[in-house]
Amino acid sequence: MTDFFKHLMHEFELPLGNPVLIFSLILFIILLSPILLRRLNIPGIIGLIIAGVIIGPHGFNILAKNSAIELFSTIGLLYIMFIAGLELDMNEFKSYRNKSLMFGLFTFIFPLGIGFPVCYYLLGYDFNASFLTASMFATHTLVAYPIVSKLGISKNQAVAITVGGTILTDTAVLIILAVIMGNSQGNLNQEFWIRLGVSLAIFSAIMFFIIPRIAKWFFRKMESEKHSHYIFVLAVVFFAAFLAEIAGVEPIIGAFVAGLALNKLIPHSSALMNRIEFIGNSLFIPFFLISVGMLVDMSIILSGPMALIVAGTLSVVALFGKWFAAFFTQLVFKYSKAQRQLIFGLSSAHAAATLAVILVGYKAEILDENILNGTIILILITCIVASFATEKAAKKIVIESEDNTDSLVKANGGHNEHILLPIANASNIEKLLELAIFIKDKKSVSPISILSVVSNNSEAEINILKTRNKLEEFVRQASASETKVNIITTIDHNAASGIARISREIMADIIVLGWPQRTGFIDKLIGEKVDSILSNTDKTTFICHLAKPLVLHKRIVIAAPPLTEHENGFGLWVTKIAKLAQELSIPVLLYCNEATEKAIEKLFKKTKLIASITVTRFSEWEDFLVLSRNVQDEDLFILVSARKGATYLGVLDNLPVKLEKHFAVNSRFVIYPQQYADNISSEQYSNFSAESLNKGIEAVQKIGKSISSIFKKKNNE
Repeated sequence: MTDFFKHLMHEFELPLGNPVLIFSLILFIILLSPILLRRLNIPGIIGLIIAGVIIGPHGFNILAKNSAIELFSTIGLLYIMFIAGLELDMNEFKSYRNKSLMFGLFTFIFPLGIGFPVCYYLLGYDFNASFLTASMFATHTLVAYPIVSKLGISKNQAVAITVGGTILTDTAVLIILAVIMGNSQGNLNQEFWIRLGVSLAIFSAIMFFIIPRIAKWFFRKMESEKHSHYIFVLAVVFFAAFLAEIAGVEPIIGAFVAGLALNKLIPHSSALMNRIEFIGNSLFIPFFLISVGMLVDMSIILSGPMALIVAGTLSVVALFGKWFAAFFTQLVFKYSKAQRQLIFGLSSAHAAATLAVILVGYKAEILDENILNGTIILILITCIVASFATEKAAKKIVIESEDNTDSLVKANGGHNEHILLPIANASNIEKLLELAIFIKDKKSVSPISILSVVSNNSEAEINILKTRNKLEEFVRQASASETKVNIITTIDHNAASGIARISREIMADIIVLGWPQRTGFIDKLIGEKVDSILSNTDKTTFICHLAKPLVLHKRIVIAAPPLTEHENGFGLWVTKIAKLAQELSIPVLLYCNEATEKAIEKLFKKTKLIASITVTRFSEWEDFLVLSRNVQDEDLFILVSARKGATYLGVLDNLPVKLEKHFAVNSRFVIYPQQYADNISSEQYSNFSAESLNKGIEAVQKIGKSISSIFKKKNNE
């Protein structure tokens, strides 16, 4: 018994040495600290940092810094930078790259401009030490980024320019570090600059030209191997971090660049993105925050007045420099106070790059112990301030954005939007389900409903059970992206009437159908199931052929005929395609007339849609194939058609068939919006009704000729 207690006491000797016990303790901290501090309205991030202070070697010495904690901490830091690059809206970033550049300049110049005189004249350090310490003020780590990500405002313009500015200023500071180190060692010569320039150029070429091509090939070849996608992404992140280190900059730059390189291939609503964020936010990032706390030595404050003066001065200068940068950014770009506070909150935390700069300077004996200790106190203070400021500002922006989305909610049919996905062939469902997940309103409480209609015969009950079992795996696929899916199996005499009936029963807003396959003359005579569905429902209907995974498309090309803006479903399909473009980070190219262009501009302005859209005037609808010259193989081509009625043009009759023939290699949609609104004046469409009637007569004549030709063939035989 005594041996048992001795063994037990040995296991609990401080610092803990048992890896299982260490991991258990850290997991309990990750679990409990945010829960406990949430009751006090304190951001969970602060709880993790304070927990690190308490259990660290300078606190109660429960944990010592070891290789395992260092590894997890490094992964967490790289993860923060990778997710920041991955969640950056590339279209938004391109639109606001000048703003990011301006903010990067402000957040670099102001802290450097304030910090250098303070260190040189007030604290009395030499030029190298003063310049290196001042450049440390210019860096910042996106410690508070998980708050922004969790509250769902990562695509806000203020976040986009802050993340863009982060990478610019951190890269500049880390290059300055390399230069100062070269200067202190007497290596600052022409060879140094050539080596740095060439290595950075090679690194950029590998990350932006080679890695995306390999990733596209991998995702296409391993489309069904979902678990391998995550391993591949993680491997790319660490390989990029290693390449950045070889190139002469910090690994965090490589992780961020990896996020940018894979950005378009990992949509925000995808199952892969959900896995990346889930594992990072649950495990690796909290590990990093705890390790930041473990660096803090509170006894430093009591060690003497100089340490206290340096720590206080560094903290005040760091916070004021970042506040001035955020303030001038607000003035120049006319941002709101909440956006200014958000920019300040995100950019004021000092951790990773700051520590990298100071530790390198300390080891090279450019900086003394007071600067090192003062920097560690600065890390704790700025992380706490950044967390409070970011959470407060982010909540304000969420409330403001919710107040401004009434018109968008109205266009989308409210927060109870329901998407129906009828399925004839289970092999085609995966891509269609992915599309439905991407365009679904995340605030809608209704699930995506997968529907299978079983023929009403003696084996109907057995077929229902078989179908349900087949479709269960797609429920699991959707749950990986935290999307609710409901399976409906019903009995009906034919698929079209079953789909029409269920769409009314569940009050579906959108029906997503696979591309129909013509099988012969009988189909042409009776009409496709799709025609029957369209004539028996008034729902916005997407008829889709996806030749490749959605993430491999480079543009969305839309052909919108005249009068399409008068359909009731106009706002719905525009917002859904804009959402799809944003998810895939690809631009939209729209061909339409002047009236449709103005209607879309008005809708974008009213609902604050942020997709990148270019409008080209087009009127040659009789010669529709002219558009094929401008459509590339990797484009997603969308034709907006119409049901028979007021906005229906005769030229739309054969366009879906032409689409299948002349855009065979392309992914393609035909959208039938919900039927036209009542407020269209008769003058707007009186000219088209006679044409539609003539087309109908022509269609009947064609069928008559086809029937007569069959009988002639039979007589000849």
